[in-house]
Amino acid sequence: MSGSPFEEFADAMASSPRAALETARRFERVAVLGGGKDARLIAALCLAGGASVSLFSAYGGELGALRRNGGITLRGEGPIGTFQVDRDSVPSIRTTAELDNAISDADLIFLTGPVHKQRTYAMVLADHLSSGQVLVLAPGRSLGAAETAWLLRVGGCKADCTIIEVQGLPYWATEAGGTLNLAKSGDVAAATLPAGRKDALDGLSRFFPNLAPVASTVHAGFHDASALVELPALLMGGPALPDSRPVVPAEAKPLEENATFRSLIGEKHLKIIERMADERRMVASRFGVRDLPETAGWIETYAGAARGHGARRIPGEAEALGIVRCGTIGSLAPLQSAAQIAGIATPATSAMITLASTVLEADIESAGRRLSSIGINASNIDDARRILDSIAGGSR
Repeated sequence: MSGSPFEEFADAMASSPRAALETARRFERVAVLGGGKDARLIAALCLAGGASVSLFSAYGGELGALRRNGGITLRGEGPIGTFQVDRDSVPSIRTTAELDNAISDADLIFLTGPVHKQRTYAMVLADHLSSGQVLVLAPGRSLGAAETAWLLRVGGCKADCTIIEVQGLPYWATEAGGTLNLAKSGDVAAATLPAGRKDALDGLSRFFPNLAPVASTVHAGFHDASALVELPALLMGGPALPDSRPVVPAEAKPLEENATFRSLIGEKHLKIIERMADERRMVASRFGVRDLPETAGWIETYAGAARGHGARRIPGEAEALGIVRCGTIGSLAPLQSAAQIAGIATPATSAMITLASTVLEADIESAGRRLSSIGINASNIDDARRILDSIAGGSR
C-alpha cells in the first residue's frame, strides 16, 4: 500500500471507470427541479444559453407566481432581461408539476434548494433516470454528490448517470418584487462523480462560466468553505463581536452600497473563520487534499466583494436562517465526520455547530451529512475505498 490510507481514500473517486468524451457535451434539454430563487436563476441562465428549459415545482404557489409574472426578470451584472414562462410564440421556460414529465427527455438536471430538498429529489428520481443523464448539485456542499449517488442506488437506480458537485452559482441573487438582481460571484470548485468526466463539466460551463475543476468530488467537498465564512458572519454579532461596517451618527442613514455580506465580517469574525479554515485544511490533508485556497480566497468566494462589482447583499432573516441550517447540515457536519475518521479535534467547527443548533432550536447535527450515513465504515479504510469505488462506478 503506497502513501497514507487517507491518500488512497481521496483517490478512490478518481479510480473508477470513465466514460468521458474528448469534446464538451452539448446540453440542449435542461430540467430544473425547484421553484426557489436559485432554481429560477438557473432556469433563466440556461434559457439565455440557448437550451430548452423545463422547471418543476411541487408547490402551486411557486408555479402560480411564475405564471402570473409571465417570466423571470434578471437585472444587474449578469444577462439582463425578462425570460418568458409558458409561451409558445417565443423561447420560454416550460413549468410543470409533473416530475417525470420534467426530466423524461432532459440531458441535464439541476437539483436545487436546501439540502433536505436535494435529498428528496435524489430519492424520488431513482425510478426515473436514464443512462447518460447528468445531475447537477448547485451548491453541492460537502459529500453532496456521494450522498446523492448513495440515495439513488438505495432507491434502485441502475442508470449510468453523471453527478456534478458545484460549490456555488455564477451570480449572487437578491430578490425584489419578482426581479432577481445579480452580482457576479467568483470561481467555484466543481467535480464529477464518477471522476474524470470532463466533457460534462465543459458542457456545464456554457451556463456556469465560473467553474474551477478539481480532481474529484472528495476534493470539491473540502473546497466547500461556505459555512465557515457564512455562519460566523450571520450568527455572531452585537456588542461583544461587532461587525466591520462603518460607524455612522445616530441621525444618519448608512449607504446602501455598504450593506454587503462582506461588511458583516470584522476582525474578530476573521479570527474565528481562520480557526475553522485551519481545521478544514488539517482534515483535508489527512485525506490527501492539500491544494485548498488561502482563507482570504475563501472569503472572497463566499462573502463577495466589500462593495461595488461582485458584492453579495445581506440576506433577510428567513434566508439567513436557511443558510445557517444548510451550512451546518451540508458543510460543517461532513467536516466533523471526516475529522473523527482522521482523529483530529475540530473545536471551532464543533462549537459553531452547537451555536447553530441553539439558534435554530433543533439538533441539526444529527441530520448532517456523514460518511457513516452513506455506508462508509470509518474503522476500515479498505472497505471505505471499496464502497466509494462502487458508488463512483455506479454498481451500488
